[in-house]
Amino acid sequence: MTQTLSKPAETKTQYTVTWEKLPDDFKLPDDPVENIDQPLLAAALREALDLAGFILASMLIASNFGLCAKVNDKTVVKAPDWVYVPSVLPAEPGEVRRSYTRNAEGEVPAVVMEFLSDTDGSEYSNKPTYPYGKWRFYERILQVPIYVIFEPKSGVLEAYRLSESGEYELQEPDANQRFWIESMGLFLGVWEGEKSQRRGYWLRWWDENGNLLLWGVERVQQEQQRAEQEQQRADRLAEYLRSQGINPDEI
Repeated sequence: MTQTLSKPAETKTQYTVTWEKLPDDFKLPDDPVENIDQPLLAAALREALDLAGFILASMLIASNFGLCAKVNDKTVVKAPDWVYVPSVLPAEPGEVRRSYTRNAEGEVPAVVMEFLSDTDGSEYSNKPTYPYGKWRFYERILQVPIYVIFEPKSGVLEAYRLSESGEYELQEPDANQRFWIESMGLFLGVWEGEKSQRRGYWLRWWDENGNLLLWGVERVQQEQQRAEQEQQRADRLAEYLRSQGINPDEI
């Protein structure tokens, strides 16, 4: 489900950006999660990838996790609802990764996602001055190739791709209303149903052949259905053998 929204107004601003890992004593923002939907949506995205064997130790997939840069000598931290980095440098022994700085700690984040809430629409903010709007930060400073914005209540999904000119352009979905995420080799789309006692719209992954990446409970249900079908086939075979005067228990 998609709709076209007007992109933020263009503003030309020059930035001096340096990529420095945050010091251990840097106090990260401790903003609360805005609603219960956000962690559920993020966890569901990761769960399907994990069960499909997609996630490697070299990747970073996180939610509400600080992405950092020093812009014009000021440290800026934004925490998207979901982020995927294809390759990161190993953490030091005993180190707990608290944040991520591109170049200093690995590759550019390939995908960031924001789930809209009942706030001021900061996900579309192109504010060109410190502390910078999210849109501006992802597009001009971090230069993230894919920026996804999802409205859980309506199911509206938008995917923006960074163009050669360095600006986000709204992508058109395919015939199934899904977006191909090339860096992941997967489609991203909207699915309506229930999980974790939440009924509504969810973001889901599909592989290149159109197969849905299942959640754990769906895998269990699928195995149960297979077992039931096998039992039904066995029962039918046994019934046929008996009709032919053959005791299946003696075979």
